[in-house]
Amino acid sequence: MTMSPDHDEQRGRLAIIACEILKPELDKLTVGWDDIVYKEYFEFALHINADELRERVLEKVNSLHGQVDAVFLGYAVCQSLSGITSRLKVPTVMLEGDDCIAAILGPVEYERQKRLCGGTWFNTPGWALRGIEGAIKELHLDSMVEQGYEPKYFLDMLFENYELCVYVDTDVGEAERYEEMSRKFADELGLRHENRPCGTTNLARFLDRARELARKSASGPQ
Repeated sequence: MTMSPDHDEQRGRLAIIACEILKPELDKLTVGWDDIVYKEYFEFALHINADELRERVLEKVNSLHGQVDAVFLGYAVCQSLSGITSRLKVPTVMLEGDDCIAAILGPVEYERQKRLCGGTWFNTPGWALRGIEGAIKELHLDSMVEQGYEPKYFLDMLFENYELCVYVDTDVGEAERYEEMSRKFADELGLRHENRPCGTTNLARFLDRARELARKSASGPQ
């Protein structure tokens, strides 16, 4: 994605680098934000290769040094990003939690939901869009194809210990479409399905923090 030339210097220049799983939420939250001068979504499931995700983030954010005042990093720890902000050349705000579900629900609520039913798969709109193929990639079962196996066979085995699929409704529009996709996913794997309204409050909090960081960085030392 190219840099936008239009921005208000006093508001700061903000970049968004995020996983495409969060695209529905982030696009909704940032409608009309003219201080965003760069936005890029990385393909989902990069965290499967921890080194690759870490290097991609480092390379991209550091390449924006001098071009933006702050970065919103739309990733949680995701197995490889703990402490990464200390290695970035641009002031950066990232999400809290182990993964994107924790970032959306909040770590405390995420743990509470998992305690209600240990064998739970969580679908957000971004995950619901990807369906069974998304789960296969997330669980690194696509590598089975190269070995001559059918990934769905192993997926069914892995999901024998799952009971529930929770659709985390982040209120990004097209609710019926996303929930229908989530229900289809649950049906294919023999899981009960529930809808858990959530919204985007947690994501908005970190976006606002990044926006304020951009403003402060643009205005220089206080």
